[in-house]
Amino acid sequence: MAKPTLLEEKFESKELNSLLHWRVEPQKWFIDTQSSQLVLNTDPKTDFWQKTHYGFENDNGHFLYMKTEKNFRMTTKVKAQPNAKYDHAGLMIRYSKDVWVKTSLEYITNSLSKLGVVVTNQGFSDWSTQYVQDKDIDLYFRISRIAQNCYIDFSWDGEEWMQMRIAHLDIPDDSPISAGLFACSPQGKDQTVRFDFLTIEELSSDPNEAYL
Repeated sequence: MAKPTLLEEKFESKELNSLLHWRVEPQKWFIDTQSSQLVLNTDPKTDFWQKTHYGFENDNGHFLYMKTEKNFRMTTKVKAQPNAKYDHAGLMIRYSKDVWVKTSLEYITNSLSKLGVVVTNQGFSDWSTQYVQDKDIDLYFRISRIAQNCYIDFSWDGEEWMQMRIAHLDIPDDSPISAGLFACSPQGKDQTVRFDFLTIEELSSDPNEAYL
């Protein structure tokens, strides 16, 4: 049975879906209607990160989102062309500056990047990662939100999904949350990022739906 669709943005029109809004809009972005992609270039020194053992904080990454209080599954396909260490782009859900989750492939060196998830609760970020021996690849990401929990997966082909993380969000019950695409360049600028689509489907409150 098909799940109700909250958003289906295929980037086929030069105008974004009216449900979508920018938080820190990049200076350079457009919709490439020939390839049906959202294309952006990151501004310098942009990131989402909160306190850890070394105290770094930044909250100015590019974020294109819609807001919903429903349970949902969000999916995208992204290809980033990094220029500098820690360039990254992917999916994000956000309740506040102190509570959010992002997932991406983060560029480290010419031969290695880190595929991972950052979970931030009470203003403290953690980072779970695995090394990937590539920097210029197409990846699918999805985040499923059910109540106060989220489930993060990735895929090479959009068919077979592999779980990266299950996390608890420190938010009230039935809280509205922002969900969408993000991109950051903490140490550089002008990373080119191409998103093929953004789909958000409604889920029930059954946790088993996160595994389907």
